[in-house]
Amino acid sequence: MAKFDYNDDSVVVIVGSGAGGGTLANELCQKGVKVVVLEAGKRQSSATFINDEWKSFGQLAWTDKRTTSGSWRVAKDFPELPAWICKTVGGTTTHWAGASLRIHEHEFKARTTYGSIDQANLLDWPITLADLQPYYARAEDKMGVTRTNNIPGLPGNNNFKIMYDGATKVGYKNCSTGHMAINSRPRAGRGRCMQLGFCFQGCKSGAKWSTLYTEIPAGEATGKLELRPESHVMRIETNAAGKASSVVYMDADGKQQRQRARVVCVAGNSIETPRLLLLSESSKHPDGLANSSGQVGRNYMRHTTGSVFGVFKEPVHFYRGTVMAGIITDEAEFNPKRGFAGGYEMETISLGLPFAAAFFDPGAWGSDFTYYMDNYANTAGMWIVGEDMPRESNRVTLNHDVKDQVGLPVANVHYDDHPNDIAMRDHAFKQGEAIYAAAGAVKTLRTPPYPSTHNLGTCRMSAKASDGVCNKHGQTFDVPNLFISDGSQFTTSAAENPTLTIVTLAIRQSDYIADQMKRRNI
Repeated sequence: MAKFDYNDDSVVVIVGSGAGGGTLANELCQKGVKVVVLEAGKRQSSATFINDEWKSFGQLAWTDKRTTSGSWRVAKDFPELPAWICKTVGGTTTHWAGASLRIHEHEFKARTTYGSIDQANLLDWPITLADLQPYYARAEDKMGVTRTNNIPGLPGNNNFKIMYDGATKVGYKNCSTGHMAINSRPRAGRGRCMQLGFCFQGCKSGAKWSTLYTEIPAGEATGKLELRPESHVMRIETNAAGKASSVVYMDADGKQQRQRARVVCVAGNSIETPRLLLLSESSKHPDGLANSSGQVGRNYMRHTTGSVFGVFKEPVHFYRGTVMAGIITDEAEFNPKRGFAGGYEMETISLGLPFAAAFFDPGAWGSDFTYYMDNYANTAGMWIVGEDMPRESNRVTLNHDVKDQVGLPVANVHYDDHPNDIAMRDHAFKQGEAIYAAAGAVKTLRTPPYPSTHNLGTCRMSAKASDGVCNKHGQTFDVPNLFISDGSQFTTSAAENPTLTIVTLAIRQSDYIADQMKRRNI
């Protein structure tokens, strides 16, 4: 593995090693660029993953202090856990379900398609689906997405079979085991899915794509990548010319280090990325780095979500097999006749018994609660994933009254559902219940949103500097050698799970950064 000097100002420093950061690191290394990746978490492996929900949560989840505000359910039931993301090498690619869907053409033009919506800060992306098509193709090949590149789909488990039965009976036409970055057959040095279940706890077989054991090792093999785990980044510094010049962090031994850089790319997820920019305030940047527009931290999106569970007379064992084993995409199209803008997907989901008890209805007790726990083995489940509206008031800010383990203000996540989000969720709840009723469910349960897993926006890309934080390449308007390299750059959320698009943007960004470095523009 490479080792670079702290004073080597020719390196690209990437903060975070997940879908955006890990992919970007490898892509740059393959082009001969020297890269230092600073990751706050430890390095795990398929061998060390734990298929026990609570123990795994302690091993992988980001549990640093955070606070919440707003009227969303999470602020009431999970005030210290606004997001269920990871603090580990590979980031949340160790925890994700694997669903890999392209954003639709109309979703890149949300403002044009939906028009002006009161209380929503809609904006068209500065790029189109056509711009991303070749990069989507590269990402799907890299990740081994099923139903692309002649890769067959995964087999359906009982949870999917129930979804498919109900979906066809209510008239849906597009229900399958989906586009998944999980090997349905051996590929790229990784084995096929063994249908072990508990995919959120890390893939024990390595069949699911994760930067932990794909991009990071590939980058290290070039001799151009140095990964520094347990490195808690504190701020980004700029020089007299206004360029990012170094990254200050606390290392694994609790010592403060300063790594100089030619380029800095921030890929810390849509909560930690704006937090880091806000923490990097200075006399030149009094409102935080790259924040002349005042948009850093704003327009936080987390998708319109919720779950529907159905109880059946016979055992389902929905925890067996792939967690996200099926998807219905009919409702993802734009159809304002339903009473809301945007669309949503319905995807199978399963929870182990401990998490089911925690998430079904936190704090509940009594006959209804015990009924669902007693019928756990007979339960099927689906998760709603829909496009939520960006709002300036939904934002990540610094809470100066609460400090983290190194004494820095923590992130406060404020969120209020937009009326459009509520209308969409209500529609999806009714459709989910209809699917399970058609499949023979004896009882159904609606579950409101869990802590966020799809964190988006907060440093969005835009055509005009006044509307966002970065341009169509993720390059910040204010600091030309500072890039946003994760879901923070999403202009709108779309209805699709975001990881494929994050990887796609990282591949595209790597081409741009390498070209700009060659031209000595950065």
